[in-house]
Amino acid sequence: MTGFGAGRAQVEGDELTVELRAVNHKFLEVKPRLPRELAPLEAGALKRIKERLTRGAVDLVVRRSGSGSGGGEPTIDVALARSWARAYRELAEAIDLQVEPARMLSQVASQPGVVRLEEKRVDPALLEQALHAALEEAVEALLTMRAIEGQALRADLEGRLLQVATWVDELTALAPQAVEEHHQRLTQRVAELAGQVNVDAARLAQEVAIFAERTDVAEELTRLRSHLEQFRTLLDAPIPAGRRMDFLAQEMHREVNTTGSKSQHPEIAQRVVSLKAELERIREQVQNVE
Repeated sequence: MTGFGAGRAQVEGDELTVELRAVNHKFLEVKPRLPRELAPLEAGALKRIKERLTRGAVDLVVRRSGSGSGGGEPTIDVALARSWARAYRELAEAIDLQVEPARMLSQVASQPGVVRLEEKRVDPALLEQALHAALEEAVEALLTMRAIEGQALRADLEGRLLQVATWVDELTALAPQAVEEHHQRLTQRVAELAGQVNVDAARLAQEVAIFAERTDVAEELTRLRSHLEQFRTLLDAPIPAGRRMDFLAQEMHREVNTTGSKSQHPEIAQRVVSLKAELERIREQVQNVE
């Protein structure tokens, strides 16, 4: 299922922001983007996400803002600065020049390594704690959004399952009717071909029995009803059930295919086509289910 969640946490004057964006995916795939200084915490963040989510392509974006994230703090190498200042004074004395203090200071400060930026040091344990707090808030928001979408998906699936069950009931009623109609057609055809010749009723009954056995779909319809009941049960499951729903949808499609191949009755064939189309829609929706 799709969803978005964001969370924030403070750590020593800085703010960590975590954003999670999820779209449909058969499995769980997390793509992290963290600041360089938070790279050591990536594995722990991924582990926490995988403990809460089971399906979806998830983008994890972490940002750090504040005094410690703007390029670092300026640090002066005093010993190096004194060495440069001494060198400038010696040079000025050697060529008999007067050097202004402000100008010397500017020249010394511009030398490589005299003034450099260093990242603000933050306790790694505090960073990890803040990241996990922000991540937990983002996951909860994501799950809340997914739950809302899940209710809409549930309503849609329930309506489609009801339609499938209705067509299965109609197939159950049509199956014996198809045998009876075949009996009538066969009897009429034999009578037309035989003319005044007596027809062997036993042989005719045998042909009808063979047809009935070849076109019997009772087992397929029984299994189809069982799959429907299992699917409805999964709608109330407290644990992720998307993959099992996907499996059941495939199995229902298999039973419908077998039913269609066994029977040539036009009304049965019509409902088989409708069932296939509806089950395909169910399979598409199930891909969105956690």
